[in-house]
Formats: sequence, structure tokens, C-alpha cells
Amino acid sequence: MPFNQKPQKFNANINTVEIGCGDKAIKLGGENTFPFYTFDAPMENAPKVGVEISDMGLANVPGIQEYYAGATTMAEIAKKAEAVEGADFVCLRLEGGDPNGADKSVDELIAIVKEVGDAVTCPLVVEGCKNVEKDAELLPKVAEVLQGKNALVLSAREENYKAVGAAAGLAYNQKVGAESAVDINLAKQLNVVMTQLGVKAQDIVMNVGSAAVGYGFEYVVSTMDRIKGAALSQNDNMLQMPIITTVADESWSVKEAMASEEDMPEWGSLEERGISMEVQTAAAVLASGSDAVILKHPQSVATISKMIKELM
Repeated sequence: MPFNQKPQKFNANINTVEIGCGDKAIKLGGENTFPFYTFDAPMENAPKVGVEISDMGLANVPGIQEYYAGATTMAEIAKKAEAVEGADFVCLRLEGGDPNGADKSVDELIAIVKEVGDAVTCPLVVEGCKNVEKDAELLPKVAEVLQGKNALVLSAREENYKAVGAAAGLAYNQKVGAESAVDINLAKQLNVVMTQLGVKAQDIVMNVGSAAVGYGFEYVVSTMDRIKGAALSQNDNMLQMPIITTVADESWSVKEAMASEEDMPEWGSLEERGISMEVQTAAAVLASGSDAVILKHPQSVATISKMIKELM
């Protein structure tokens, strides 16, 4: 009996959000089918891959140190990141601003943001320090110094969305990340209050949380599945924002990617373990509905970029 394919088409679609300017601008979202279901309908925009760099310098991982060899300033590091094979954008993570860490001043961090923003021509994503009070002060100034670059500011959260959303999404016409903690209801509620604040739904990108594979990752998968399902099959316009996932943060902070070869010789190469965690996590979140992933290792970026092209 012949197989008769019946494409599953939806009348709804994910919002298209453009980041960056000029020829190198990228578009996130736009699809009206489940991830990589190109047999049902073509995906308007392929998922994008970003390269994470930090104001704290380079990770102490051999492959990363080798790739960025000779880069001594943040501008040089950013240019190297932009040139990574398969990279669509650069993500600057301002982890040094954490009051419980290096506690760099806002002025010091803004100088770094400006240096990186002036150095790269690709789209720029800037991630805060994860401290809601510091980010409420820092991210509005990030949006200001990058005015005209159509950057994505990560992220507005329940505790500081008014400060971050008003500055990035309204005053300086940037794109705004809406960050929640792996829960469809929290993600939707934050989108609702952001739009009530006046931020356009088409200027919001969701960061619905993540985890490294093997670390409660089933919650991430189920949350993304439910969000995409509600957005497309139920036409829920408060869940139709594209999703970006900060994979590097999670995958390089678990024991498999941190335990030294001296402590765990049976686990093999530390670098290979980290790449494996990063690639597996990125592949899984893309298959679950993420429209962009942020990675750290150049080999991970190249691998995931190749995977996306082969699935499109």
C-alpha cells in the first residue's frame, strides 16, 4: 500500500525577529511548522548559531586557547569569535559584573561593550551577569551604548523587566530577551507583561531556560515542546516569539566538562568531553524548538552549523 504523506500545516507562525544591521543581519523564527519538519513546510529561516565570549577573558580549555591565540584585547577576541566557522552572531557575556564575583563597575563593563560593538560587523547579543539588581542597572546602559546596532539584550526577567524592557525595547529600539525558568506559564506571563509595558511582540526573543543534557533536561524539552505546540496549533500569540538558548553557560559548567584529566583519567580528554556536552545539548534544544543557540567552542559551532544545514 503506497504511503500518502499528509503535511501538518499550521495557520499560525512564529514571529520573525531581525537582529543586526545590513548584509549580516539575521532573522530568528518565522516558521509555521515543528523544528526541521521541512517535509511539512519549508522553514523560512534556519536556526542560528552564536559564539560566546566573556568580559572575564578566555575559558581555560586547550582548543579555545589555541583558537584565540594572539588575541589580547576584547576587540581582538570579538573579531576572532566573529570569524569562527559557522558563526552567525557574537554573544558578549558580562559575567564580571556579578556582585558575588569580580563585581566590575557598570562603567567598566559598558566600555567593554562599546569596544566589542565597534569591533564586530555581525549581529551582537549581550548577556548580563545574572544578578537581577545589577542587570537592571547595567542592561539599560548596554542598550544605550549600542543604539543603532539593533542588538539583542539578554535578558529581562520578572524582577527587572520594566527597567530592561523600557530601555532596550522602547527607548533605544533594541531587541529584548525575555528570560524565564523552564516553565511555559512563566514564559507566557513575562511576554504578556512585556507587551503591556509597550514592547512590541516582534521585538521579543524568549530565553525559556536550559540545562545540560542529563541534568533535568527532560523539563527543557517538554517546556519547549509545549511552547511550540501552543504557538502553532493554538495560535497563542503570547508564545509566538522565537527562542534563543544559552547552551554554553550550562554545558561547560557540569562535572563532565570540568573534571580534570588527572582527577578522572578514565573519562578521557577534557576538551572532547566539553565539546560533546555542548554539541549534544545544542542539538537537543534545536530539535525541541530553539531558533538560536549560543556556544563557546569553535568546533561545537562548526558541528552544529553543519548539522543545521544538512537538516534544512
